[in-house]
Amino acid sequence: MSVLQLHSIDGFLHFDEAECRAAGKALAASYQTASPFPHVVIDDLLDADVLRDVAAHYPATDDKTFFDRDQERFKFQFHPEEVPSGQTRNLLAELNGRAFLGFLEEMTGITGLVSDPYYAGGGLHLTRRGGHLSVHADFNVHGEMKMERRLNLLVYLNEDWPDAYGGKLELWDREMKGCEKSVAPLLGRAVVFNTSLDSFHGHPDPLSCPPERDRRSIATYYYTALGDGQTAIPIRTTTFQTRPGSADKTDWGVKSGHFIADWVPRRLQRYAKRINPFG
Repeated sequence: MSVLQLHSIDGFLHFDEAECRAAGKALAASYQTASPFPHVVIDDLLDADVLRDVAAHYPATDDKTFFDRDQERFKFQFHPEEVPSGQTRNLLAELNGRAFLGFLEEMTGITGLVSDPYYAGGGLHLTRRGGHLSVHADFNVHGEMKMERRLNLLVYLNEDWPDAYGGKLELWDREMKGCEKSVAPLLGRAVVFNTSLDSFHGHPDPLSCPPERDRRSIATYYYTALGDGQTAIPIRTTTFQTRPGSADKTDWGVKSGHFIADWVPRRLQRYAKRINPFG
């Protein structure tokens, strides 16, 4: 039995808020005290058959653009509007709904959570053989909503996935000295974690799955309004890190952009960006 039950009304799937809040409360202590930052790994969060259906109804990748650079390679993202499955769209909407927000609030202790109707960076993810996502901290302010990003949810969709295929999610300490937790992306396994400027995570080694396989997951993100008296926070895009002793490439474009935003007077920033050799 899954941790959260999806009930059906005339074929429409939905969570029950009381059940969600009770499940979140039961996980609160382990979530809030986890290292290297608050997080939880949950097996069988959702019904496995529903997730199998999601995995089986991905959009086609023909002519679809994907990330292909040193820091993230062979990674596709699909907005719900691209997905040819009513059940998948139903599930994504429920993961953005009030009942599931209650689960997250009880578990994390973060109140006033807001889901993202734009699915900025979220939806369905797919990474091909040889692809990877370097260790990073995520962007921290939603461009349209102007709200602070607080939580990530990842739900994996990969059945019969041996360790040899790779693709484990790594959670690194705040000093980038070592990986503290490694999570295999197995069907039904979910990870929720706090997002901050130093919640470093990724699956940095290239996938070694067979050519006909790929790494699939659901990704949804959650936000809060700025706190009382908090008028501004440093705005960061995805900030990639290099692992000690690795061949990881530094993303100088992002680093130089952050330097300009933080240290160059606003009236000169447009000029500085124009002459930035890494921009």
